[in-house]
Amino acid sequence: MEVVHPADLDEAVGALAAHPQATLLAGGTDLMVEVNFDQIRPETVVALRRLDDIQDVSRHRIGAGVTFRRLESGDHNALAQLARTIGSPQIRAAGTIGGNIGTASPAGDSLPFLAGLDAEIELHSTSGTRRLPWDEFFTGVKRTARRPDELITAAVLPEDLPDFQEFAKIGQRSAMVISIVAACVFRWRDGRTRVALGSVGPTPIRARRAEEMISQEADPGPAALGEFARLVSEEVSPITDHRGTSDYRRHASGVLARRLLERCLSS
Repeated sequence: MEVVHPADLDEAVGALAAHPQATLLAGGTDLMVEVNFDQIRPETVVALRRLDDIQDVSRHRIGAGVTFRRLESGDHNALAQLARTIGSPQIRAAGTIGGNIGTASPAGDSLPFLAGLDAEIELHSTSGTRRLPWDEFFTGVKRTARRPDELITAAVLPEDLPDFQEFAKIGQRSAMVISIVAACVFRWRDGRTRVALGSVGPTPIRARRAEEMISQEADPGPAALGEFARLVSEEVSPITDHRGTSDYRRHASGVLARRLLERCLSS
């Protein structure tokens, strides 16, 4: 196995151009599990830990190399909340948001956050840089629109950020768990509301009918909150697996989204 250690972004995309089938290594928290279980045998690995170009983080741009440990105390409440739920402290110190995006697992904890904010995924190659909206980037279970010669460099957030934001997930234990359902709810002072969910479809899901309905409510009461939860439950498309049934996930999606909205409203 050949391991390439590029010193900067240009060297990294040059290595990808020379080795289109190369495996990218950031934190390694997903990749090394597959290697250890002999699920993959990469011939060429491009290691990204030395790339300062993807380490910057600001309110509107999160470099792909930023670890979840750094995001635990960042500007975004929901992002900090989800970062604290990911694995152990050792995993959070190594795992990166770019790796979470690139793996594109339906249970990727950062993905509902990006979907709810209508984030764009920034990609760089020797041909230049392009940005894809999140719903064009994530194409299926662990599938994305990234080309083999492209490197994920950042998640780019919009200028208009919400006034209130909350994240939570449901799992079979309280820590170090893959979610059965994960959700982010965002609310602006003018009433606009967004809700995005993970682990309930092949890609992150926006509950757009629920968003439209609750955004018309300046001060949602119990009836409006109940209808919001019902619509969220109807809009997800979960499967049954060893972590939970589709019926449970559907019900839990509505309950979780309602609780997060109530948190936003009480902030």
